[in-house]
Amino acid sequence: MQPFIINATQHADQAAIVADGQTYTYQQLLDASATMAGWLLDGRDDLAETCVAYMITPGFDYVRVQWGIWRAGGIAVPLALSYPPPSLRYVLDDTEADIVVADAAYAGILAPLAAERGIRLLVLGQNEPTHSQPTLPALSPDRRAMILYTSGTTNLPKGVVTTHATIQAQVSTLVSVWHWSADDHILCVLPLHHVHGIINVVSCALWSGATVEFMPNFSAEGVFNTFAQGAINVFMAVPTIYFKLIAYWEQLPADEQQAISATLARFRLMVSGSAALPVTVMEKWQVISGHTLLERYGMTEIGMGISNPYEGERRVGAIGQPLPGVQVRLVNETDEPVPDGQPGEIQVKGPNVFLEYWQRPEATQKAFTADGWFRTGDIAVNEDGYIRMLGRDSIDIIKSGGYKISALELEEVLRTHPAISDCSVIGVPDDEWGEVVSAVLILKDTDVTPAGINSWLRERLPGYKIPRQYRIVAELPRNAMGKVTKNDLKPLFLTN
Repeated sequence: MQPFIINATQHADQAAIVADGQTYTYQQLLDASATMAGWLLDGRDDLAETCVAYMITPGFDYVRVQWGIWRAGGIAVPLALSYPPPSLRYVLDDTEADIVVADAAYAGILAPLAAERGIRLLVLGQNEPTHSQPTLPALSPDRRAMILYTSGTTNLPKGVVTTHATIQAQVSTLVSVWHWSADDHILCVLPLHHVHGIINVVSCALWSGATVEFMPNFSAEGVFNTFAQGAINVFMAVPTIYFKLIAYWEQLPADEQQAISATLARFRLMVSGSAALPVTVMEKWQVISGHTLLERYGMTEIGMGISNPYEGERRVGAIGQPLPGVQVRLVNETDEPVPDGQPGEIQVKGPNVFLEYWQRPEATQKAFTADGWFRTGDIAVNEDGYIRMLGRDSIDIIKSGGYKISALELEEVLRTHPAISDCSVIGVPDDEWGEVVSAVLILKDTDVTPAGINSWLRERLPGYKIPRQYRIVAELPRNAMGKVTKNDLKPLFLTN
């Protein structure tokens, strides 16, 4: 029996999920997921790693479907609610899904795609069994459990395959180091086709006997109103969400600000991840909430691998230290470890690392060294035992005139300029320099000029790091997890 199920039975009468104004117990989740598993099996003994795609609004239905797929022996393939039909078609074709599950909100989108491919479509609430206790298959930990798709900024997205053992390693480690307990109550505002929402929020909560409350449609006002009810004591989000919460708080009257700050001060834990946390955001949130956000590092392929400590110093600008059971090394271009203080690629080994890229053996082989280390492609430096991100080698490390320049470092400096609301720095190809440092800015004060910004930067950075060109925009393009999609910025500099 899966640990999730064993743990749930120990908290049968406790609240597992709050969604749509209703509270559901662990026993209700166990019963509903078993019924779902029976519907999926449809007389079979075991789905035997059949891929089951699902497009469900975050809430109780999402979890009962996910757990139902696992309990029936299938591979869960969550579909992003924001996917247009071509992206949905790609995932269905790539996974060769035999079954797709949808709630009423998304059945209309998926029905023609399922019909084209002869895929069995299950729509929640339509001919659905109300209650059953089917005989469910025994699952070994090495069985494939889930496929999540990478962002695919440069190539077609790859399906990242994790086993039940992988998920258990990822979740149990975080439950231990972040001190989860059945007394916790977390608000989920994250999309549920990424590790951050699925593993860090929902799975950690349900593993622990805690309560997870869903807010499918984010609003800063809605988040603070939910916090004010007093039940929430854990929160995890991407930097963009904290940025929006800060902006909302700053425009409130002083008495409302004080009330929110008093509520936040009672929280047990607040975490930021999925994108680099700007120092300015961390510092402002610290003033508002009294909390130093716990920043950590993870990827679709490894879950979480590095984290600032729950207890002890949470170092500003650092992603922390390797998690228990996770091996981390920083290496040069020939996979040799670099000395502390020198930049190197993060490589990871451990039970948290994914099994394979779905049906891509060559890509899987390239992703690992000969001795089994996963190549993250992220560049970092070890400073006194804390790892600090410099960026992703292909995106955030700009190679200009023989220098390697961290875009993240320059972004941090730019955000401290009083006229800059947000920014993103990229390297634009150049025949002479290799790449030219280029900045895209969102301005609070449109009277400021690039020349003025450059003069300001020269007091703070060496000349070779100063952007040579700028573009001003109203907003930055972002993916579902709030990361700026930097490749979408390059066309701004390729046209006059």
